[in-house]
Amino acid sequence: MPAVKLPDLPVSFPLAQIIARDLGVRAAQVEATIALIEEGATIPFIARYRKERTGGLDDTQLRTLAERFAYLTELQARRETILASVSEQGKLTPPLERALWAAETKVELEDLYRPYKPRRRTRAMIAREQGLEPLADKLLSGAGDPETLAAAFMESATGVATVAAALEGARDILIERMAETPSLARHARETIWAAGELSSRLVKGKQAEKFRDYAEFAEPLEKMPSHRVLAMLRGEKEGVLKVGVGIQARKADTPRQAIARICQEFGLHVSGRAGDRWMQETAEKAWSTKLAKSGASDSLARLKARAEAEAIQVFSGNLKDLLLAAPAGKKTVMGIDPGIRTGCKIAVVDATGKLLDTATIYPHAPRNDRAGALAMMAQLAAKHGVDLVGVGNGTAGRETDALVAELGKTAPDLKLASLMVSEAGASVYSASQLAADEFPGLDVSLRGAVSIARRLQDPLAELVKIDPKAIGVGQYQH
Repeated sequence: MPAVKLPDLPVSFPLAQIIARDLGVRAAQVEATIALIEEGATIPFIARYRKERTGGLDDTQLRTLAERFAYLTELQARRETILASVSEQGKLTPPLERALWAAETKVELEDLYRPYKPRRRTRAMIAREQGLEPLADKLLSGAGDPETLAAAFMESATGVATVAAALEGARDILIERMAETPSLARHARETIWAAGELSSRLVKGKQAEKFRDYAEFAEPLEKMPSHRVLAMLRGEKEGVLKVGVGIQARKADTPRQAIARICQEFGLHVSGRAGDRWMQETAEKAWSTKLAKSGASDSLARLKARAEAEAIQVFSGNLKDLLLAAPAGKKTVMGIDPGIRTGCKIAVVDATGKLLDTATIYPHAPRNDRAGALAMMAQLAAKHGVDLVGVGNGTAGRETDALVAELGKTAPDLKLASLMVSEAGASVYSASQLAADEFPGLDVSLRGAVSIARRLQDPLAELVKIDPKAIGVGQYQH
């Protein structure tokens, strides 16, 4: 295998620094957040109550950080397994160790491990056992005529009867080397993805029926919509279709370019030497029998994952439209998320659930600004024509509900009716991606007040946004 230029890196894995670089934040913020996660704190909790520890990271940054932390933790566990495996084989060189520590993706890590991964006996392994690896090295260096070189190895090789058999064994070794070169494996994946197409044909003796549109079908990978991918794969699973990944006709030059890349990687330059043609054929076989097939397999897996993700989005959107049909009349609602030290968060939504206004009041200790709180609530109710007030049943919920009742007595013309609403899952929703997408500039605590307000308008529509495990029994107390 040709030498790979590696960075002069320390043998370490600076997880926090990598995440900080990806998110554009300070490493200290990442380290503090990781410590909280390892202590068992949830993202909603960290977003709302540990801003001083994280340096003000918002919920979107925290979610991305947590996902990246989980991925890199799995990557590190796999890296340690690979390091142990290669070390046990006695093949862990300093350059390889640095490369394994420098890998930041699972794919890159597996590419590096592929030449050392324990596997079933291959033709290349058998050829090495026969003593043909030195012959493969001489052929790769272009030292002379292939048949002449192979004949010289006949006496030292074990179990090799003919010159042709010796050359075939040497070729098997070189093909495996080419296929296991990380840069070529990566190039093959991206080449097939860019130039490939997914095709299907009817299995002989089968009736097309519901898969008749795919009895003879092909489309570029990059343009395949999710529903067609899943339909074709379902047809294959049912034994009706034969599905495969190939090169598009308009990109027929792709294999030649890929083979040229193999030659470049291994320093094979056609210059009229005796062994050049033989090595060119070896590169062609490495592409057709190994690299193209692995690239096609990876592309199909990638296409399936993308199609499934898109399908889930479509299905969830359709389900959302069904579940969010309001079952009752529409009211303008003021939602209050009670709090003591941090104040009570208020959100006013119109009859369609659209956010109209927000505020924070401090009627409870330590500020005890009851008069200011009453004035603010009265102002918002009059301004937006509020019909109902929903008060969260968490900490200070009863005290806040009493405050709303007092407002009803001091300002009877507002004609307000109040209800206690379960807060179960409100903090989970407020720090969710869904809430962040809808209210990107709104503080997470105010998003919780929006959720409380909407629960009075259409409980099902709001509660389906939340993890079912966060929802308890007895949602509403009148």
